[in-house]
Amino acid sequence: MIKGIFIDFYGTVVFEDGEKVTKISRLLYETGNGKNAGEIGNYWWSRFKTLYENSYGENFRTQRDLEILSLQDTIERFSSTEDAKRLSNEMFEYWMAPPVFEESKEFFEKSPVPVYIVSNIDREDILKAIELHGLKPAGVFTSEDARSYKPRKELFELALKSTGLKPEEVVHIGDSLSSDVKGAGALGIKAIWVNRSKKEVPEGVTSVGSLSEIYDIVEFG
Repeated sequence: MIKGIFIDFYGTVVFEDGEKVTKISRLLYETGNGKNAGEIGNYWWSRFKTLYENSYGENFRTQRDLEILSLQDTIERFSSTEDAKRLSNEMFEYWMAPPVFEESKEFFEKSPVPVYIVSNIDREDILKAIELHGLKPAGVFTSEDARSYKPRKELFELALKSTGLKPEEVVHIGDSLSSDVKGAGALGIKAIWVNRSKKEVPEGVTSVGSLSEIYDIVEFG
């Protein structure tokens, strides 16, 4: 029986930052020497991904640090005249006030078991977003708390230890196959992929098109 829900936040409860990323990538293209905005966006993401994959334990850096570092690297790579700190602040202004998916509030209110947010983000920023939308999670666990990012195990382990729940008593819901589905699955936590874009579902992956479908496929106890 499932006694608790772990849920990702950005891209799952609230909208991801795709439009903001596209806007900043275009700014870097217009002020630099990249072939197109897509090339710049891909490079920026690859640098950010490399940084967070190597950020854990004594080498942990917050999202704010990683965002500035990846932006600065991208700016230098494409000789842009933009300012990394200004662009990073623009990203975090979004993360503190992202639009929420229509069904998210009802999902939290309807849940028969406690819902805990488990997110790759800095604590202060996500708390502002949660407060903005009036959400009432039973707890919030961030990469900053665990000093590690999903899909590594430390954040999931922190959530399990803090809630007193066992892996088989939890379902983790998220929009990322790598960070959420594979990360949770590595610890024996049942994972559900939120696939709003209706992409092809890999074999063995449980998916839903929205949070409202969760209660049709999970047995709570």
